[in-house]
Amino acid sequence: METIFITPKIISQKCRYALRAIFELASRHTTEAVKISEIASSQAISPRFLENILVELKQAGFVMSKRGNDGGYILNQPAEKLTVGQVIAFMQGAVKYNAVPAYDIDSARNGDYAFSRLWQRLNDSISSIYSNTTFADLVKEETIAAKDYVPNYVI
Repeated sequence: METIFITPKIISQKCRYALRAIFELASRHTTEAVKISEIASSQAISPRFLENILVELKQAGFVMSKRGNDGGYILNQPAEKLTVGQVIAFMQGAVKYNAVPAYDIDSARNGDYAFSRLWQRLNDSISSIYSNTTFADLVKEETIAAKDYVPNYVI
């Protein structure tokens, strides 16, 4: 049986970078400000583009900035309280994964109602996952995966 992966193509690149920036701050487990260059380097994001994203995230209250030599960005709230869904909703509004056409009994074909319900359940499920996944959850998953990884140094 073939495995089907649903890729989040409907999530813009800018939104993905915002998610990765917040993930990077959450994964540092620190109250120290992190420089844009460090976040950009770690997440392979253009520093200039990241700077604009972080300004937007600051305006939304997701991050705070600190000026000076020790300046940079820090999370404005605990990673346990910040969800992926909150960031997506701010960065690009409500996301629809599959267009769910209105069911019209007068022009319906056999199966239209069943498929429209299927697409709606799919949308609801994905939205629920985003809304209930915190950045602390993601950091924990990444930490577990890193512990399971065993590098092979055989030459």
